[in-house]
Amino acid sequence: MNIDALQTAIPSLFAPWIAAMDFRVQATAKGEVTLSMPIKPSYIHVGGVMCGQAAMAAADTAMVLAMMAYLGEFRPMTTVQLQTSFLRPLSGTHCIVKATVLRSGKSLAFGSIDILDTDGRLAVQATTTYALL
Repeated sequence: MNIDALQTAIPSLFAPWIAAMDFRVQATAKGEVTLSMPIKPSYIHVGGVMCGQAAMAAADTAMVLAMMAYLGEFRPMTTVQLQTSFLRPLSGTHCIVKATVLRSGKSLAFGSIDILDTDGRLAVQATTTYALL
């Protein structure tokens, strides 16, 4: 799937509040996607940095798009596990979300997501397991 197809899929497949996060598909390859995500003021918590919930939503969304890039289409799937490590705070104007399918079988798929800060430093690292329905 190309960048335009993945970008178009966001408002049609995801909940409106996910579409409102304004992800921009920057690059794609088989089983990979790179997104840019603005760090909106509504994502900032008391500490002045982006809240973990926004990062986890970004990771989960990017992985679904990476699965689409792997499969060549959308297939119903559900998140079974999302393990997230927060390595450094995220602030600034945007972040980069890179998702990669590690392995996909008939019923389960596994992936890895890196979220980078505006300086390109790894800020969040997540792994996922999806059940293909």
